[in-house]
Amino acid sequence: MGERILMKGNEALAEGAIRAGCRFFAGYPITPQNEVPEYMSWRLPDEGGRFVQAESEVAAINMIYGAAATGIRSMTSSSSPGISLKQEGISYCAGADLPFFYANVVRGGPGLGNIAAAQGDYHQSVRGGGHGDYRVIVLAPNSVDEMGNFPKKCYELAEKYRMPAMVLADGILGQMMEPVEFKFRPVDPATLPAPDWALGNSAGRGKRVVKSYDLREGELEKINLKRIERYRRVQENEVLYETTQCDDADLVIVAYGTSSRIASAALKMARDKGLKVGLFRPITLWPFPSKQLAQLAKRVGKFLVVEMSMGQLVDDVRLAVCGAAPVDLYARPSGIPSGEEVFAAVEKSCKGTAAPAKAKAAPPRKKTARPARATVRKTKRNAKPKKTARPVKRGRKGGRN
Repeated sequence: MGERILMKGNEALAEGAIRAGCRFFAGYPITPQNEVPEYMSWRLPDEGGRFVQAESEVAAINMIYGAAATGIRSMTSSSSPGISLKQEGISYCAGADLPFFYANVVRGGPGLGNIAAAQGDYHQSVRGGGHGDYRVIVLAPNSVDEMGNFPKKCYELAEKYRMPAMVLADGILGQMMEPVEFKFRPVDPATLPAPDWALGNSAGRGKRVVKSYDLREGELEKINLKRIERYRRVQENEVLYETTQCDDADLVIVAYGTSSRIASAALKMARDKGLKVGLFRPITLWPFPSKQLAQLAKRVGKFLVVEMSMGQLVDDVRLAVCGAAPVDLYARPSGIPSGEEVFAAVEKSCKGTAAPAKAKAAPPRKKTARPARATVRKTKRNAKPKKTARPVKRGRKGGRN
């Protein structure tokens, strides 16, 4: 605590999890997160933990299910296709109300895509990702320092609400090197309170069951309704976000992760040009800071969402703003924008924030003189009646009923 260490983002993520009390890791290699299991393989045993390189992503997440069911702080990590393979197991963990921590260092997609940074896994992450009605807590760092410090926050939230919590990063954050300062004292797992639901030695206590299903009539719905109430408490109490120069902004950029760092550069360019631009960075992608954006929309002329996907974060921004202000999108699907490109998008959006010009008043209608009454009477008196055709009687045959 207090010491600044130069680390790669993936390594900071792993070290942060160990310092936060992680003592079991199961994973499978995939770029660009390979440094996480590599770091865990030598570092975790030094702390009395266990590392397993599983035969597949599916095997790894099911090992996490077993370890988390005993109450031990557990972790897995992967990159986009690997997280997709883990989604069934993540849904099982959510259904069993198991707290654990996992990380997705996002790469390009869909499919195998490429190994460069992207943000195309936003929807998958904030909507749970697997089958059934469930959520996971999602934290989005934008620095190596946050990569190292967010695991502790994830464990605390996961255990408080008995649900999975994740870090959603990308290939740039995973591979870049920056100074990191761990802002918490290392957690000794032996000092943590023993969960009253965890499996293990049953001597002297009652029976405990950890499962993700209930076949009794109507019981599963009751469980899900209780879980939804828990999610509502998360939404009320655990929202995290960051604002930069939003107090006087006419236009606010909304971005997370690496995109928010690029947007910060564009923000500086805009302010240097005299444009009143701010930045809103969601840190918890779920729970999403909808109320905070809605309040901001009451005094902001326009929003510009910047993301490295075809447009996923923008959906939540538009839902939050709810038509109170226009929301533009600058999207790079599996591409990395530059600060200059985002600034160009800012300039374009700012042009549309000016007050609309007043419409010109329509010219007065010219009054036309009405014909004299006598002339009208004469016209009516002399007019011949129009001939009207007599109706033709048709037989029923061939007609419609």
